[in-house]
Order: sequence, then C-alpha cells, then structure tokens
Amino acid sequence: MKKQTNQPKKGVKAKKILLYCFVSLAIFLGIMFGWIIPALTQKSVTVTVLMHAPEALEWGPVVQEFNQKFPNIRLEIVDGPNDANQREDLYTSSFLLGNSPYDLVFMDVTWAPKFAAAGWLLDISDRISPQALSAFLDGDVNGGRYQGKLYRIPLRSDAGMLYYRKDLLEQAGYKPPQTFDELIQISQSLQQQKLAQWGYLWQGKQYEGMAAMFVEILKGYGAFWVDPTTLEVGLDRPEAIQAVKFLRSTVEKGVSPPGVATYTEEETRLLFQNGQAVFLRNWPYVFSLAENSEIRGKYAIQPMVHASGFDSGACLGGWGLGIAKTSQHPDEAWKVIEFLTSEEMQRKFILATGKVPSLKSLFNDPAIVAKYPHYPQLLEVIEKATLRPPIAQYAQASDILQRYLSAAITNSMSPEQAMKAAADETRRLLRK
Repeated sequence: MKKQTNQPKKGVKAKKILLYCFVSLAIFLGIMFGWIIPALTQKSVTVTVLMHAPEALEWGPVVQEFNQKFPNIRLEIVDGPNDANQREDLYTSSFLLGNSPYDLVFMDVTWAPKFAAAGWLLDISDRISPQALSAFLDGDVNGGRYQGKLYRIPLRSDAGMLYYRKDLLEQAGYKPPQTFDELIQISQSLQQQKLAQWGYLWQGKQYEGMAAMFVEILKGYGAFWVDPTTLEVGLDRPEAIQAVKFLRSTVEKGVSPPGVATYTEEETRLLFQNGQAVFLRNWPYVFSLAENSEIRGKYAIQPMVHASGFDSGACLGGWGLGIAKTSQHPDEAWKVIEFLTSEEMQRKFILATGKVPSLKSLFNDPAIVAKYPHYPQLLEVIEKATLRPPIAQYAQASDILQRYLSAAITNSMSPEQAMKAAADETRRLLRK
C-alpha cells in the first residue's frame, strides 16, 4: 500500500523537473536565437566612394582586406574618369541633385573648402582626437580644414620639389642651389660647358599645374596669392610681380626652353629623364619613373629654391577622404577612413605603389626606406608645404591667375599689367 501511495508523488516530481528543463531550454534557445539569427541575417551596409580607375586598382587589396575584416560593411569603389576635373564635376553634380550615391568623398586638397562651403561635407572634427590628428602631416591636415572645422582626413600626400642632376653639379664643382639667382647662374654655367641643353624646367601651360608651380615661386619671394582669413589679394604687390619676372627671365635668358609655356608635368619629366636639363620642378612621382631612365642614380631632390632672405615653399597636393553630408551611413564611412588611413594600411599601400604617405612616421619607416631611400629627404620637402588658397571660390581664382600669368609669360602683357588685372578680377570675385 505504501508503494502505491508514493509512486504518484515521484511521478509529479519528475514531471516538474522535466517541465523545468524544457522551460529553461526554451528560454536559452530563445536568447541564443534572438542574438544569433539577427547577426546571421543582418544585411551588410555598402559604403561607396568615387576614384579614378588606376587609383581604385591600387587600393584593391586594401579594400578586400577591409571587407573581410568588417563583414557587415561593404566598401565599394566606383571607377571614375582619369581627369580630376571630371571627377570633381561628378561629385558636384551628385550633390546638386540632392541624392548623392557616394558616402565618402575622395578629394584633392583644393576641393575641401569648396565642398565644405557648399554644405556637402560632414564636419568630422569630433570624430578624431588632436593626438591622432597630430600623426598626419600638418599641411595635409590644414588642407582639410575650412573656417576652423575639419572636413577631410589625408590619405596620401604630394608636394612640389626641385630635382637636380647631382652628377653634373659635382662634375662642375657646384653645390645644389639655394636661391633663384644661384639656380640661374649654375644653369647658365652648365649650359655653356655643354653639359646640358636646358637649365630649368617648369610647368608653364595654362592649367592647374601652372598655379601649383607659381605658389612655390610666390612663397620663395615672400609673396602671397590670397589670404584665406582676410581675403586680401597679394598678386599685384612688388614681390609677386618679381616672382613673375623670374619665370619670364628663365625663358629670356635661355635657361628654360621657349616651349615651356606649353609644358605640363609630363613634358618636363621626359626632357629631364632623357638627360636634357639640369633642374626640374615637379612632383614625387617622377623619382621612381626616372629610375628606369638613362639618368638612374644621377639625380636628387631638395626643397624649391627661394630669394635671399626668404624661405622655400612646396605646393601641397595629395588626396584625402571626407564624408558626404547626405550619407545614410556616416559611422560606417568613418570606419573606412580609420582603416584606410591607419599606419598598417598606409605602409602596405606605400610599399606597393611608391605613393607619398600622409603619416609622418612612415617617411622614416625601415621597410619603406629600404625600398625608397629618398623618403627621408621627401619629408624635408613636404614639411615646407604651401597651400593654394583654401577658399570656396578657389577654382575661379585659379582660372583668373592662370589666364593672366600665361599672358605675362608669353609676353602678351607685362608682369605689372598682368598681375594688376589678375588681382583686380580676383578681388571682384571674392566680393561677390
């Protein structure tokens, strides 16, 4: 009888235990599936940016690495035209239409003020600490600011510099020039000795490259184009007129070829690496290309020359990333910026491409210096960076300067007339 009365109690207890196990399992599975299933089924966010095709190809391995590391963010580079002005127009058109497909904006240093003034970029000042920002080249950082706010993080840098034939200078017993006068003197001496056909090559065609070149000559004479703070124009000042006269004198004295008024970077590069000139003003890309020419190992770089009593300037170029104000994924876009501009990724990119880093530390990085021994000297050049005026109307101001500077170089106008006209027109532009 006792066994019969105890069996129901044991059965009830066993059922309660079993029910408790089922409930616990259900709760556990509910929690697990509530966390796992959304994570597994969550759609990835696509972050897009427009670059020209060769650049996109170079960043390909880094993009692939990013997409593997961040499976919920897909970085997509849209191939754009090679011409930078056309890419700028594509960005501009997309913003004017009000529904830009681009989350990130890959910008030349001169675009940031224009895009920021138009309200097309997100202020990213609070997304990066002052300490992290200090790791980048100062000039590159300043090129991404507009009215005290930060809109662009530098991705890769660039700066104008002076190339010289160290073998010819050593043969003639000269040290590298430091001033404009020394450059002219050495050029004429080596030309007279039949060591080179031309002394000095520069970009004189009417295009943006001419404006970039002229910024360095202005700096070297203690002159300026436009003060971005006060919008004061300095093109008609005596120092600026002297800068124009120097360029014209290089042609008049036969130091530069008559055709220099039609030359871009490539025409000057080819003449220099074919052994036809002593000095060349150009960008860092020339260095590696000239290594495959007949002057391999016979040239070196230094900061641009200047007038006595003044300092040299290196026109800052380079590209960086900003976030479009219309982007629906600004946080994900910032993750892309952090990844691409990190020291590790920049090191990989520089080693693969020979481009110029935006992080100071990489110019003396052992792996990079082992492959590109001239990078420490390159840092000396870039640290003398000179910005083209960071103003919203830069494109129009550059067009004005190019027209009148070209007129002065080709003797269509005197330097005084040309620079007065350029200054007056620029002032009218800035008053609008």
